[in-house]
Amino acid sequence: MLPILLLFFKIGLWQASSWQVPHNVQKLMSAYPDFVRGYENNYIIFNDNSKMLYDDGIANKSYVQLLNNPDIEDQFKYEYKKGNIPSAITKNNDPGRMRNEAFFKKMYGSTEAEVKKNLVEMVWCPKLVHQKIKVTKINGIDKQLHLISAELDEHPELKEYVTNIGGTFNWRKINGSERLSMHSFGMTVDINTKFSDYWQWACKCTNEDANLGYKNRIPQLIIDIFERHGFIWGGKWYHYDTMHFEYRPELIEN
Repeated sequence: MLPILLLFFKIGLWQASSWQVPHNVQKLMSAYPDFVRGYENNYIIFNDNSKMLYDDGIANKSYVQLLNNPDIEDQFKYEYKKGNIPSAITKNNDPGRMRNEAFFKKMYGSTEAEVKKNLVEMVWCPKLVHQKIKVTKINGIDKQLHLISAELDEHPELKEYVTNIGGTFNWRKINGSERLSMHSFGMTVDINTKFSDYWQWACKCTNEDANLGYKNRIPQLIIDIFERHGFIWGGKWYHYDTMHFEYRPELIEN
């Protein structure tokens, strides 16, 4: 009887512990097991025992504050909905566009040189395109992109969209801002710019408060393939970037 009681006691402790971890932190732990180990006293705990603040306690941040000074909790401010292409998007609804730079630097590298150490070369769509690109191997992103590439290669009708892709690794700031582009970490892919739409091109501005009309020419099938492997699509942002795919599995609900 005693071993059974002990078992129930241990299960109860585990359940209590899991309840104390915010749901979004659990998503991070599941998405990035090589880095995120746990949560304690409002801090994310990494596998090397270092810590990072989860919630800075600042309520009612403006949209610009969310963009420029997000905590880790703010990254989940807007819900990313996998699946169908939207016909319209509510103003400033940009799921995944709020990024705590320190969090991603912790995983992928805090300098260009550090990121480059983990870049690997792969052949993108060897049958349809055969273009060499460099991506990070951190979090198995190179493996996911190999799977995506293999799936796209079976759809010759998509060739024009995946030929001459716009870019992967590029250490730089986002145009019109001081924020580091996620291309800096080698974990994004821009497909063919010829068939892409970008909010700054449409308004000919960098004003985050611009009133935008939604545009997209990317087929649903491409989005489905990327999302299946943990990539969100910039075409689901009010500040749309339809060429842009970014590895953020924590934001995609299965």
